[in-house]
Amino acid sequence: MSLPPEVDRPVETVERAIDIVDYLKENGPATITEVTDQLGCAKSTAHRHLKTLEANSFLIENDGEYRLGIRFLDYGVVARERYTLYQEVKPKVDALADETEEKIWCAVEEHGRSVHIYGAQGKHSVRTYARLGHQNYLHQHAAGKAILAFLPDERIDEIVEMYGLPARTQHTITTEDELWDEIETIRERKYALNIEESVEGLHAIGAPIKDENGVALGAISIAGPSNRLEGSFLRDELSTLLLGTVNEITINLAHA
Repeated sequence: MSLPPEVDRPVETVERAIDIVDYLKENGPATITEVTDQLGCAKSTAHRHLKTLEANSFLIENDGEYRLGIRFLDYGVVARERYTLYQEVKPKVDALADETEEKIWCAVEEHGRSVHIYGAQGKHSVRTYARLGHQNYLHQHAAGKAILAFLPDERIDEIVEMYGLPARTQHTITTEDELWDEIETIRERKYALNIEESVEGLHAIGAPIKDENGVALGAISIAGPSNRLEGSFLRDELSTLLLGTVNEITINLAHA
């Protein structure tokens, strides 16, 4: 991914620290040697970064291994609370989970990726890779596609140029022609479908929450096994329920 012009000369020490944090997030606790091997830097360099992050409570060291510190949670909570959308969405997501008994997510777009900011589990929810704070490619899942379809066309082009259209399953959209056909369909029917595009055997439906100009602020999705979320139940019953929910949220946000 190319960097925007204003950061075409990034600060290497900051980037190195971010690389360490990302590595520990994805791989769990690691020793200095493991971090050094992964980043391809001198052991002394890795040691300085790890000790600096530890001294500032971003990492915890135990028996020679470093892991992420709980201080990161504070940043995430503060970042989420500053979304007005989150305050309005939370009770609606909880209600949808109770009514549908499936997994409900609210996602927003940041830096061209989707981020899950709140989720609720119904009693028949299934587990997937998605988690709070998880970043994903917008074109791979229902909430992401719902957001993408209601962004300006030039913004969609920018996102595709930045990240491409990588596949997650054999059903994921991977060409621009397919994507634009899908966007046109979503704009017409007002909701997006994920038919095993992110997880084999999983279906989902997503609808955007839009601002006064019709641009997506975020989206809500309902996800479940393909044998439960299919046919008229998925496309008619759940779409009506979901569109009604996002319409209520949109009205509330306009008068917040």
